Amino acid sequence: MKKPTGSYPHVRVQEDGRAVVSQAGSVLLVETVRKTGLDQAISAVLAPWRKPRAVHDPGKMLVDLALAVALGGDCLADIALLRSEPAVFGPVASDPTVSRLIDTLAASGEKALTAIRAARSEVRKQVWELADDQAPDAGGQVIVDLDGVLVVAHSDKQDAAPTWKKTYGHHPLMGFVDHGPGGTGEPVAALLRPGNAGSNTAADHITAARLALAQLPKKHRRGRRTLIRCDSGGGTHEFMAWLAQRGRWLSYSVGMMITAAVHQHVLKIPASAWTPAVETSGEVRDGAWVAELTGDLLDGWPKGMRLIVRKERPHPGAQLRITDADGMRITCFATNTPDRPIAELELRHRLRARAEDRIRAARSTGLRNLPLHDTAQNTVWLEIVQIALDLLAWMPMLALTGRTRLWEPRRLRFRLFSAAGQLVTTGRRRILRLAHHWPWTHEITGALERLALLPDPG
Repeated sequence: MKKPTGSYPHVRVQEDGRAVVSQAGSVLLVETVRKTGLDQAISAVLAPWRKPRAVHDPGKMLVDLALAVALGGDCLADIALLRSEPAVFGPVASDPTVSRLIDTLAASGEKALTAIRAARSEVRKQVWELADDQAPDAGGQVIVDLDGVLVVAHSDKQDAAPTWKKTYGHHPLMGFVDHGPGGTGEPVAALLRPGNAGSNTAADHITAARLALAQLPKKHRRGRRTLIRCDSGGGTHEFMAWLAQRGRWLSYSVGMMITAAVHQHVLKIPASAWTPAVETSGEVRDGAWVAELTGDLLDGWPKGMRLIVRKERPHPGAQLRITDADGMRITCFATNTPDRPIAELELRHRLRARAEDRIRAARSTGLRNLPLHDTAQNTVWLEIVQIALDLLAWMPMLALTGRTRLWEPRRLRFRLFSAAGQLVTTGRRRILRLAHHWPWTHEITGALERLALLPDPG
């Protein structure tokens, strides 16, 4: 008897496996596409770009690309993953056909982008209705976070430029709808900008906010039920005036720069005026206090604006800035929400940090690198990335429960999508059998059962 060597069992590999499906868990995304009608909606709006005798539908190709990106792809050629499994994904176009489609959509400029965005907006409305009490607007308010993303370019792409972090690439401005503590979030805006685009550009923030609002159901495109939240990059007179414009009346929570005037007012705040900051659990946040600034600091800003400042002991090793005071880190933000405690408003603004989670998810879903050369092509790629992120947000919202709804794309791929299966054809039915010993098979089958209960589109 031979003594085994090594820590792992020896396995013989043969290439004669039949009816074996890799990435079998990706049927969750396929069913999400089918139940939401995403493929039909995009196919309908891209019909003008389909040639008379074309074999492949442009909408199907675009959704196929989004599925490939959702599964971890980062370039057009990664659609080969779907092409290798026709039993799950159907017929998939060749690489040259896909490349020609991207060139065609890029050449049409805003026309194609507007069509794709309109389809996403209509599907989003239906998804939120299907989600019912799990939808982002179930609590009565929708929160949209705006934030910039640095995308490094490793070659000389169009509009790539040095960034403020001494890197080279692009600086897109993105918007995400926050799903709250029980979920993740979904993208609603992506404005591609050169790497040297300024952080405080009011025109870019207004454009990104317009794109984001256009993605929301009509009842949330104006009014106090929609909160625009961003960092100090949005703290400009033009952007704040746009948010508070008559007839728009949006709620906002916007970070502000610590100017010399603000610094002087902070130094004059009496100790009795500081209120302890709170955590999400309602407990007092150790070493942090908040106060509201009034007086001439609000001159020239929109009516009803409140300026709230926070001081906090810096973390060990953190360096103080010249605008900090008495050994405390000073930050402030502006909001137009009345009649709520300032500690509660400060906590709401601090939760803007959840946008960093959305950016991390976007980086692992096609945004780590823009794979194409022209700006018009990469703008189409950004739309594909957003569709992929939509699917990765809608599937958990509609089909997963509990802590699994909080899983980010990498964990979804590792635990759910990567599961293998065996495809069995019996009679007129095709059955996908998943491994019983896979730890997350129950999550996959349970999610598919919940998706099956949803009504078919149309």
